[in-house]
Amino acid sequence: MKSPDLSSVYSPSHAIQNRAYVASLDEYLKIYSGAIEDPVQFWEKISKQFFWKRQPTGPFLNYNFDLQKGPIFIKWMEGGLTNICYNLVDRHVQDGYGDKIAYYWEGNEPNEQKQITYQALLKDICKCANVLKSLGIQKGDRVAIYMPTTIEAIVVMLSCARIGAIHMVVFAGFSADALTERMIDGKAKLLVTADGTFRGTKFVPLKSIATQALLQCKATGHPINHCIVFNRLQTTKQTEHIPDIPWDDAIDHSWDALMASASDLCEPEWVDAEDPLFILYTSGSTGKPKGILHTSGGYLIYAATLFKYAFDYHLEDIFFCSGDLGWITGHTFNVYGALACKSSSLIFDGIPTYPDGGRFWDLIDRYQVTTFYTAPTAIRTLMRLGSSYVTKHSRASLRILGSVGEPIDPSTWSWFYQVVGAKRCPIIDTFWQTETGAPIICPLPGATPLKPGSATLPFWGIVPTIVDDDGVEIIGEGQGHLVIKNPWPGIARTIDGDHQRFESTYFKPYNGYYYTGDAAKRDADGYFWIIGRTDDMLNSSGHLISTAEIESALMQHPSVAEAAAVSAPHAIKGESIHCFIVLKHQSVYNQIIETEIKSLIRNRLGAFAVPDLIYPLPALPKVGSGKIMRRLLKKIVRQEIHLGDTSTLVDENIIEQLRAFTLNKVKIF
Repeated sequence: MKSPDLSSVYSPSHAIQNRAYVASLDEYLKIYSGAIEDPVQFWEKISKQFFWKRQPTGPFLNYNFDLQKGPIFIKWMEGGLTNICYNLVDRHVQDGYGDKIAYYWEGNEPNEQKQITYQALLKDICKCANVLKSLGIQKGDRVAIYMPTTIEAIVVMLSCARIGAIHMVVFAGFSADALTERMIDGKAKLLVTADGTFRGTKFVPLKSIATQALLQCKATGHPINHCIVFNRLQTTKQTEHIPDIPWDDAIDHSWDALMASASDLCEPEWVDAEDPLFILYTSGSTGKPKGILHTSGGYLIYAATLFKYAFDYHLEDIFFCSGDLGWITGHTFNVYGALACKSSSLIFDGIPTYPDGGRFWDLIDRYQVTTFYTAPTAIRTLMRLGSSYVTKHSRASLRILGSVGEPIDPSTWSWFYQVVGAKRCPIIDTFWQTETGAPIICPLPGATPLKPGSATLPFWGIVPTIVDDDGVEIIGEGQGHLVIKNPWPGIARTIDGDHQRFESTYFKPYNGYYYTGDAAKRDADGYFWIIGRTDDMLNSSGHLISTAEIESALMQHPSVAEAAAVSAPHAIKGESIHCFIVLKHQSVYNQIIETEIKSLIRNRLGAFAVPDLIYPLPALPKVGSGKIMRRLLKKIVRQEIHLGDTSTLVDENIIEQLRAFTLNKVKIF
């Protein structure tokens, strides 16, 4: 495939524009201007689309972004009483959508399938809410959820929301230590888990891990007295791989038994718009995860609005987000934003390469998926297997594609567009974070001309800008630190239990702005290009260059499936460049490939960007969402002892392997 022309612009097709909510760039700009000029009027109008037991009584928006004026705070719609579960489920049932499918579920095995209507979902939520109350959970209590991607996990999340409890979903790939740390830090009173699950042929012993974590909690003086266990394995056929499941009658409860005896009627708890909804942990460079706290009202209206317009979602669409429920992507677009728009969604508890590399495309055909949202890492993994797995499936139902998790390089963008989308599906490249609640920069399908690799333009109500190292705003074209000038409803309100860390992390670096921690450049058209984390910038021989640019060049080589670039101190150049690559299937690393890669980078970026060392790896260190942990690679090549928080790694065993290889400068084959 030819390298994509970065100057190419892909305008919305007439087929997309004909049914789009926003069908032109002029219309987007008009709405954007209105939202910036009067954000209160803009969001107040949207808020009236939802049910309020009591309309907001205080200022619709009250905030301070300036530390010199006092503590940082963001408050939207104070005094308004609502319930997010009621808005997501009850309201739709009352409006006649009770028989609409809310979720299709596909397990690891192709024969593991379920579906649930809005009416049935409401009954299960009410049952689960009553179960939680029977075990002592009340408004404001914290419930930890350590489950695979299942309908039941979503039921627990919404049950917490129904009774005003705060859920803390922990990715079901974390270790017992990581789960323990989060349950203690978040003051969980109850844990909901599953007996286990499979990732391809690999068994994940969730209950064994949960039991170990519960014992560690008790040993450190934070006992959790109840653990609800869902029998996820009841539908699997891989029974020969399942070890004994630990059980303690003193604290363990069977999901099926509890649900069977619970009432399916439960009145919602009406909560203030600023009452906490959930806590979600994200990595921190200090070694301690950050418990990001989101509230009910603002998160609801922002997540719902993003889902509707970013994916141009209509009632007949089938939405498929491959993100895990343990990450913000799963929260916003598999649960809250999706259900708010009466969605029918496909959720998948498996991996894209099992039983073969065509699993995603088979799912898309069988469920007639119209919108497919996944991570660049997953796309690159499937690219590596070749296009034949894609093209043997129809994919005719697809209308919109989406990218999430990290900047998508133009080469991967091009393959996604040309092969998966058959050149007819716009790619909604979304930039956002756990802290932002939903995308803050992304295109709209019917309105935004696309540039491969660019997140394009800000969403309504968001005012991003770029500042230099001194915090001086760069006007027009330029490159620097990406900050946001104003609050939006979906922004996190604090780090649970540590508001000072919230202020110092996000507002102190560039006082008066929300600091994303990312570098970005803005082109002549006002499009934003996310370069990567600010600490992923390097200075080699006086040239400031982003690791993302080097990685994009690496990806142009036909043998490279994935790439990561980091820096290390260099006595002459200031910083040396270390590149880690994963080769495509059946490719063998040799001196010829290394020479070609260096020549490619030299020609693409210049001699200053040629890597000092290239390590071909079998896999890159990643978190559960699929994002590459470049911070870890950077610390390892610098031979640092303290690596910070590594609990989010899918495979922590890779740390010692990387240390050995880089310390001895041995290339990995």
